[in-house]
Amino acid sequence: MHKLSISVIGPTYPYRGGIPHYNSLLCEALSKKHKVTCISFKRMYPKLLFPGKEQRDLESKNKISTNAVEMLDTLNPFTWLKVVFQIKKEKPDLLLMYWWTPFFFPIFLTIAFFVKKLTKTKTKILFLCHNVLPHDKTFIDKFLSKSVLHFSDFFIVHSQQDKEDLLSMIPNARVIKSVHPTYEIFNYKCLPKIKARKLLGIKGDTILFFGFIRKYKGLEYLLRAMPLVLKKRKVSLVIVGEFWELKKETMDLIQTLGINDYVKVYDKYIPNEDIGKYVCASDIAVLPYVHATNSGIVQTLFGFKKPVIVTDVGGLPESVLDNKTGFVVPPKDSTALADAILKFYKEKKEKRFIKGIIQDKDRFSWDRMVENIERFMK
Repeated sequence: MHKLSISVIGPTYPYRGGIPHYNSLLCEALSKKHKVTCISFKRMYPKLLFPGKEQRDLESKNKISTNAVEMLDTLNPFTWLKVVFQIKKEKPDLLLMYWWTPFFFPIFLTIAFFVKKLTKTKTKILFLCHNVLPHDKTFIDKFLSKSVLHFSDFFIVHSQQDKEDLLSMIPNARVIKSVHPTYEIFNYKCLPKIKARKLLGIKGDTILFFGFIRKYKGLEYLLRAMPLVLKKRKVSLVIVGEFWELKKETMDLIQTLGINDYVKVYDKYIPNEDIGKYVCASDIAVLPYVHATNSGIVQTLFGFKKPVIVTDVGGLPESVLDNKTGFVVPPKDSTALADAILKFYKEKKEKRFIKGIIQDKDRFSWDRMVENIERFMK
C-alpha cells in the first residue's frame, strides 16, 4: 500500500472520554504508515448543553500527543469554512471524520458538502461511526444523520446494529464492520488486588461499574440485582464515574434497597493513570446497558484483562464471547445479572476468562483498523 495523505477531523486530548482517546490512538496508528493531519476542536459543546462537569481533562499524565491543530468551534461557522479551505489546499487522499451525535450535523454537513465540491472527488470521505443514530433516536435524528452521511464514500461501524441502521438510510453504502480496538492509553500494569483494595478501603469480592452514568447504561438493574447476590454471597459494588443523569434517583435507590454497606460511589472523572486502581481492585466489571451500539468501556477493561458481564444489546455481545471472556445476559433483567455474578464466583471463572481475553487480543488491534481503512483506498 502506497503512503496516503490523510486528514482526520475529531476531538483529541485534552478532551475527555472515549472518542478523544480513540481518535488519538487511531491517528498514532495511521501515522506509522501514512501522512496524517489531525484537526481538533477549540470548543466542542457549549457549556449550557454539556451534562458533565468539565469537557477537558488537564489532570491525566498518561496521554498520547497527536500534534492536532485545534481549529473547529461548534458555534463559529467561519472556523468550519477555515477547515474546508485547509482541506482544499492540501487535497488529501482521504478525509476521515467521526459521527456519533446529530449535534454536529451543521459542522460535518458543511465540511463534507464543500470538500466534495472543491476537491473534485480527489479527496474521498470516510465516516467512522461510533453511533449511526443516537441512543434515544427520533425521526429528526435519522433525517439529520442521513443528510450528512450520504456525502461519504465509505463507512466503518463497530456493531451489526450500526450497520443495519446505516443501510436502512443508505442502502448502497460501502461499509466495513470492525470490532472496537482496545484502548492502549492507560497504564495496563495491574496493581495486586489486595493493594488496590487497600487504596480504596474495600475488602473481599468486588464488582465494578465504570464510566459516565446515564440512563441507557442501566445501573438501576445492577443495583436491584445486588440484594439477590447478597443473599448468597457478600460482594461489594464499586461505582466509578461522573453522574450525567440520575444521581439523586441512584442514591435514593441504594438507600431503599438497604445496600449502603456494600456499595461505594466515586462520582468523578478518573484521570487515565488512576483507572487501573479501580479496575484492578475488582474481580469482574458489569455493563448492564439497556441499549447501546458499542462501548469503549469494554476495550478499556479488556486492556487490563478484566472479565465483563454485559447485556445482549448493540455490539456488546460481538465484543464479549459468552462464557469465554465474560457473560452475556438479557437487558433489564436483574435476576439474570445476579445469577451471572454468582455463577462467576461459584464456578471460579476469573482465570478462565482472563485466558480467553488474552487469546482474543489480536481481534482488537489498531493495526487491523488501519488495514480496514486501507482496504477502501485500494
